[in-house]
Amino acid sequence: MISRLNLLVQIAVRNLLASTVNLLIGGLILFGTLFFVVIGSLLDSLNQSMARSVIGSVAGNIQIYSSASRDDLSLFGGMGGDPDLAAVNDFPKLKAELEAIDNVKTVVPMGNSGALITAGNIVDVTLERIRNLVRSGEGASVDQALNALSSTERKARLDSEIAHLRQIIAVLEGDAKKARAILSETAVEPEALAALEKVSTDAFWQQFDDKPYDALEFLENRIAPQVTDAQMLFIRYVGTDLDAFQRSFDRMEVVDGQPVPPGQRGFLIAKFLYEDQLKLKNARRLDKLHDAVAVGRKIADDDELKRFVRENRSQTRDIVLQLDGLQTKVFVEKLQKFLGSSEKELPTLLTSFFETTDANLEARYGFFYRELAPLLQLYRVRVGDTLTIKAFTRSGSIQSVNVKVYGTFAFKGLEKSPLAGATSLMDLMSFRDLYGYLTVDKKEELAELQKSTGAKAVDREHAEDQLFGDDGATVVAEATPGVIQEDAQLTGMGRKLRQEDLLKRVYTPAEINQGVVLNAAVMLKDGAKLDQTLAAINALSEQKKLGLKAVSWQTAAGMLGQIITVLRWVLLFSVGFIFLIAMVIINNAMMMATLQRAQMIGTLRAIGAQKSTVLGMVLIESLVLGVLFGGVGMLLGSAIVAALHSHGIAAPNDVAYFFFSGPRLLPDASAASLAVAIGLILFVTVVSTIIPAVLATRVSPLRAMQADE
Repeated sequence: MISRLNLLVQIAVRNLLASTVNLLIGGLILFGTLFFVVIGSLLDSLNQSMARSVIGSVAGNIQIYSSASRDDLSLFGGMGGDPDLAAVNDFPKLKAELEAIDNVKTVVPMGNSGALITAGNIVDVTLERIRNLVRSGEGASVDQALNALSSTERKARLDSEIAHLRQIIAVLEGDAKKARAILSETAVEPEALAALEKVSTDAFWQQFDDKPYDALEFLENRIAPQVTDAQMLFIRYVGTDLDAFQRSFDRMEVVDGQPVPPGQRGFLIAKFLYEDQLKLKNARRLDKLHDAVAVGRKIADDDELKRFVRENRSQTRDIVLQLDGLQTKVFVEKLQKFLGSSEKELPTLLTSFFETTDANLEARYGFFYRELAPLLQLYRVRVGDTLTIKAFTRSGSIQSVNVKVYGTFAFKGLEKSPLAGATSLMDLMSFRDLYGYLTVDKKEELAELQKSTGAKAVDREHAEDQLFGDDGATVVAEATPGVIQEDAQLTGMGRKLRQEDLLKRVYTPAEINQGVVLNAAVMLKDGAKLDQTLAAINALSEQKKLGLKAVSWQTAAGMLGQIITVLRWVLLFSVGFIFLIAMVIINNAMMMATLQRAQMIGTLRAIGAQKSTVLGMVLIESLVLGVLFGGVGMLLGSAIVAALHSHGIAAPNDVAYFFFSGPRLLPDASAASLAVAIGLILFVTVVSTIIPAVLATRVSPLRAMQADE
């Protein structure tokens, strides 16, 4: 048996290169294997990279949420906005149940939502500083640094801020008069111009010392609205246990500032959002120009980069308004020296400075950040500021909370990704407040209200008797499990002071976990066992009536996560189409080869070769073709993938950073994909050869003798 097999292999090898048809078949096998190895490796690597991005940034390996939710979970939003998720009420119980599953490492509570923040304009910011200085001078507790100032230092600071405000007013008045002269008399309302003229007089400011709050109120109501540089920004955020989140998502790192102290309320802004939306526009456009030129783009040839230059030259007002008299003088001197100009007007100097080209960009970019940026407030929101965040509760009313910005953060390798950098982080207590759920603080507030008013809680079944019965009981409010009544909140200064106290409160882990969440990330010990763990969680939920739905990171990512599935189907269709064509060509080629060798096959049959021998000869020949050329194709494909890995495939844009899990995709050819490639090509080759092989067994010895004649 072995000797017969050896003979068939020797015949197959001898015939391998004897025919150009075999070379055609071999080339087809080589190309198909190479294509499958390269494209398959790229898609596998892309899938793994995207998995690292989604799992490491917000999703975890598995996401869980209430099975009673009206929509499916979509962490990155859907076509219709945020999904409508029902609350998971008892998170501590849920966490304990899930962490008892062997492969579950930890469970991190979450809730996704969005809110509006408003960064005040330059007049608002300056007025706030002046107001705090006035209050500090009256003995009010404002800020530790301000309270520590001597009366002389405080007066000097106040005079400087007032001088800055007067300079801003002078710029606004000049702009208003130019607009009326150039455009029309109605370009600026007479009342607005009259207000500007009033606050430009010395008489207005001479009265400031006697009635500062009256002057501040006038400035706030009549002058601040005339400055249009205030920014309202919609931000997406995840409410979570911030300490647990940072421990579990190891790609997260704080870039500016510090982590939110354990147990405290606070906010971390995504670094990408911070740079892209909250930075001074002139500085941000300079950054974009610098980054684009660094990767080979040319300002002279790029319309987008030319637009950035035009906008920087024409939009210098934000910088001018930030500077007081002394700072303006310093700016002018620095720019005159750098540009070699005698121009004295700051707007004109800035316009000349921002005339950036490929030749001068590097020098001007360095000068801006070295000499000018230290005198500017580059960000509308700074680390250490307290943000007022407003959002719709699930009942439709508007709720707001004050949270301190402790810093900015990014995910390693995804610093330039808009997808990973669009979501900020908020403590779970503030999230529950914004979403309208009962928190520890609201429970305490309700208890205090009940105590002070003599109210008592009754259940719904006895509410009518209590309200209209004869026992004389008075019901102030009916308790609603899990929900706070928004109209019962403290308002005005009382609420502001209460929230200032909340910023300093430290919550225990039990208080943070106690209460509702919308979803949770499940981190696994072994990500390869994801499917088994999913099945275990869903089985546990059904068995213990937990009311949970568990989905993989890919499903939780929504449309974003389905991109890989689509790409896989495209690959399968492409490979199937190529191999279908290959099967037809190989079949026809083998038919031709069989007909060409009819004499040889007939001779073999004449000297006693059995049909099985002929069949084996043809099939082994096709297998040798497949192994040889498929092996070469596999080696060439692996070499191409290795070359791509060593150089990396650069992300063509910021969106691709997320899919590549970094600036470059580093593909790898796995042993599994190589085995599938060679197995598939051998299967196609053998199947294509069956019919020609069967036909070969039907060649009779008579055919060989006829050919001899």
